[in-house]
Amino acid sequence: MRRAARERRRFERAEVRRFTRRARNRNIGFAVAGALLATVIGLIFAAVYSPILALRTITVDGTSRIDAAEVQTAVEGQLGTPLALLDHDAITKDLTVFPLIRSYVTEIVPPDTLRIHITERAPVGSVKAGAIYELVDPAGIVLQQSAERIAGVPILNVPSGDLTGPAFSSMVAVLLALPPETLAQVDSVTASTQDDVALVLTGVGQGVTWGSADDSVRKASLLKALIGLTDPNQPGVFDVSAPGNGIFRPS
Repeated sequence: MRRAARERRRFERAEVRRFTRRARNRNIGFAVAGALLATVIGLIFAAVYSPILALRTITVDGTSRIDAAEVQTAVEGQLGTPLALLDHDAITKDLTVFPLIRSYVTEIVPPDTLRIHITERAPVGSVKAGAIYELVDPAGIVLQQSAERIAGVPILNVPSGDLTGPAFSSMVAVLLALPPETLAQVDSVTASTQDDVALVLTGVGQGVTWGSADDSVRKASLLKALIGLTDPNQPGVFDVSAPGNGIFRPS
């Protein structure tokens, strides 16, 4: 009986040790998990609020007509802000003062740099508004104003200066369809409706009867071929309004 009692007590002590060992292991696990969580929270806090990762440098690329330094100045209010807390809504608002910006993308480069990649609006022509020439893009957005004719783009003779109407849209579609070497020869574009686009080329007085913007790619290819076959010193009119039957009429 005494031996059985001793064995029972030994068994009970072993069970107590086994139970408390599990509890100790569980407590150690909780402590380790808590320490890891605290470390992660600390790292996140450091990444968000640490001055080490604050914005110190702003770079701008993709500009040609826009002064990159002016863009940097416009958003310099973000300097000193932790990278994770940059106010992108404020950046958007700051950049709206540049009508030449069509779109932009920001890129954060740790530890302290913000890159702004800009896509500029591409001018398609200039419109005369009173005594002022206005450089416009395909959407009719005014990009620049000048008292002198703006070099490198054709004049767009838009009915009543309407940059939202079908005549303007047709003129833009025609210009965008032209290959660069042909576009460089266009002095002006005129249309009173969407179906009667006409071009005047630089030089001796050659013009183009285009018609509507339909089949503009075919018409552009035909015009290029006709120009290549025609004496550049001969005034006249290229008619590509029927893209299957282009002709040059000397004057």
